[in-house]
Amino acid sequence: MTNISTLIVPPVDAALQEKERVLRESLRGMKHILVAYSGGVDSAFLIKVAREELGDQAQAVIGVSPSLMPEEHEEAVQLAERIGAPLRVVETHEMDDPNYASNPANRCYFCKSHLFDVLSGIARDEGFEAVCDGTNVDDLQEWRPGAQAGNERGVRSPLREAGLNKSEIRALSKGLGLPTWDKPAMPCLSSRIPYGTPVTAQALRMIGRGEAFLRSCGLREVRVRHYEDEGRFTARIEVAPPEMPHLFAQREAINAALREAGYSTILLDLEGYRRGKMNDKIAPQPVQLHLG
Repeated sequence: MTNISTLIVPPVDAALQEKERVLRESLRGMKHILVAYSGGVDSAFLIKVAREELGDQAQAVIGVSPSLMPEEHEEAVQLAERIGAPLRVVETHEMDDPNYASNPANRCYFCKSHLFDVLSGIARDEGFEAVCDGTNVDDLQEWRPGAQAGNERGVRSPLREAGLNKSEIRALSKGLGLPTWDKPAMPCLSSRIPYGTPVTAQALRMIGRGEAFLRSCGLREVRVRHYEDEGRFTARIEVAPPEMPHLFAQREAINAALREAGYSTILLDLEGYRRGKMNDKIAPQPVQLHLG
């Protein structure tokens, strides 16, 4: 997996320009859409292009819950303002669903079900023709149970439908001047908790505090994996290997901050950050996706 620190995006050649043309034509055909927006690479690019093609007929909606870092929410709001996309904020209540809170391997299915139910209701009540998300071609190679929730509700994935992968989206984002072109992936905080360990508000607060501090130290690709054992909490830190010397230089401050957040043991994963590490023991399962 390529680290952000060594990120190389492809050239915007004729083949990529054709994919972008297909995307723009597809969005124009949808006419009036809601975009499930998070402020990440994919959804930021999607709402940017949708606003260029559809103007006010494309609107962004962000779901807010304890699994979203407040800092990420603030950045997403600021980016939407920069793009010129009015942003609607809705609260989602997946934490109230025991199917989600028990943290099964398909936890994301229940999370996305709650989000897409809210967005589908808005679309139905206000006359939007489609709800869209930022799923791309690369996502088909990963464990993505949330895709099933979108498929069941007829959610469109224009980036995937246009054949765009993550590196291509980054390249096009860079060309559009989006600051997210080199942004690290930022899945919800619940993804830091091993499957089978309940997702609690306390755990999410601890993870969020820990990661916010690590980023304030200048670390970009970072995860605080959260483990519990009889009321004691362990943080296993993952950072991109090139960033490890920077972490060690601030070891004492990081140790103190994570202990203040509630962790009694702080470990460093010497392999370093690797996307999807918590899914290593899950066998890939194909999902039949909605093709529009």
